[in-house]
Amino acid sequence: MTSDTSIQTAGVSRRAVLLGSTTLAATIALSLSRPASAQAATPPHIVYIVSDDQGWKDVGFHGSDIKTPNIDGLAAAGAELMQFYAQPMCSQTRAAMLTGRYPLRTGFQTTVIPSGGLYGVPMDEYLLPQAMKDAGYETALVGKWHIGHAKTEFWPRQRGFDYFYGAMVGEIDHFKHEAHGEGDWYRNNDRIEEEGYDTTLFGNEAVKRIEGHDASKPLYLYLAFTAPHTPYQAPDEALAKYPEIADTSRRTYAAMITAMDDQIGRVLEALDKKGMRENTLIVFHSDNGGTRSAKFTGESKVTGELPPNNGPYRDGKGTLYEGGTRVVALANWPGKIKPGKVDGMIHVVDMYPTLVSLAGGALDKAKPLDGLDVWATISEGKVSPRTEVVYNVQPWAAAVRQGDWKLVWQTMIPGKLELFNIADDPAEATNLTEANPVEVQKLQSRITELAAEAAPNLFLKDAFRLVVSETPSTPEGYFEVSD
Repeated sequence: MTSDTSIQTAGVSRRAVLLGSTTLAATIALSLSRPASAQAATPPHIVYIVSDDQGWKDVGFHGSDIKTPNIDGLAAAGAELMQFYAQPMCSQTRAAMLTGRYPLRTGFQTTVIPSGGLYGVPMDEYLLPQAMKDAGYETALVGKWHIGHAKTEFWPRQRGFDYFYGAMVGEIDHFKHEAHGEGDWYRNNDRIEEEGYDTTLFGNEAVKRIEGHDASKPLYLYLAFTAPHTPYQAPDEALAKYPEIADTSRRTYAAMITAMDDQIGRVLEALDKKGMRENTLIVFHSDNGGTRSAKFTGESKVTGELPPNNGPYRDGKGTLYEGGTRVVALANWPGKIKPGKVDGMIHVVDMYPTLVSLAGGALDKAKPLDGLDVWATISEGKVSPRTEVVYNVQPWAAAVRQGDWKLVWQTMIPGKLELFNIADDPAEATNLTEANPVEVQKLQSRITELAAEAAPNLFLKDAFRLVVSETPSTPEGYFEVSD
């Protein structure tokens, strides 16, 4: 197989025949120093939007009755990413996106950082905003962090963001901005108190960042909403849009998504007014699948049928099935992204090298990446370079997909192996293990290989600290599964 690098080098050689050997060497060196993806003539502004626990189907363009006209418009004029994978839970996905590495590499393979957790993404990881700053970008995070809050060194301003406004932990009251009765609302490194619905406040702040930005400098704005994560809360004006929905939880859930969509519309309007829209790449996706089991709702006590809908995909948040990991996603950049459905595999780790390459940045400060540059797939619908997805690998459960084959391996007694052909059976209804022992063995070997490479599990290590402490005390909410 011919590598991308050899193709580039061959192309350079043909062009340089008449230029002499010195020019040839210099040209080759320059070519090999650039990222694989073609750098944009003018680096784009990037607005990277993440929703929280949103079901795959819970947008208008996937057939939902939930009103999302602004998100729908972005999808219609951009690329709908049909096989975009995140991690099963929040902290895992955010760590994967910001490092370009699977959570098993960073110790984030188990659950999320609880409110009492003392760990964060390791400080020797070079995060995406740091790489974007190196490329000349102004960087800002508006919204949810949740990859380290116990020490200031883990906070956004210390990890590459020029500006931060929002919440540090997993689940907050959307009006009070607190968790376990403690305020969790920050501007940069300062805790502040503000009134208002968090989704609206995030929209306000994102608009301010755009309005005050010097458009001659590229902007990387990470807009991480807390909607529609529990607790299900929405302002009256948003609830009033759904008088036909009788179920209280679903009515509020729908209102939360529409309230978020309204703020995305305000961001688009601000970009237009600033003259930035035509050179802005917008990415949107959920951090994991919608919640289908009450044990993954976090600290909120939700009863009855949970409202998120993952469409044809099995189960939801916290699981290794498609419903927990294949998320609603799109990318939009006027004139640069071909509108339509993109059906190649893309994982959230791919966004690190893809965005840094578009920015004209370098990847040399990052640890070895699991992410691949998928810009040609996103922008032109070309075949994805990704042939494998690692859903997660932890001691009691793991899943890997290679090509169309996916193995889900539950090792806890009594244990279970499930093999699916995702192309034929995206709903994961038929277990094919008995008929395909070779595929099972191949994928089990891959999981075992990955497990041997895994970093120490930070959640278990931190929990063990509490168990062996001379004066053990479990902070309230430590073992809550909240993200």
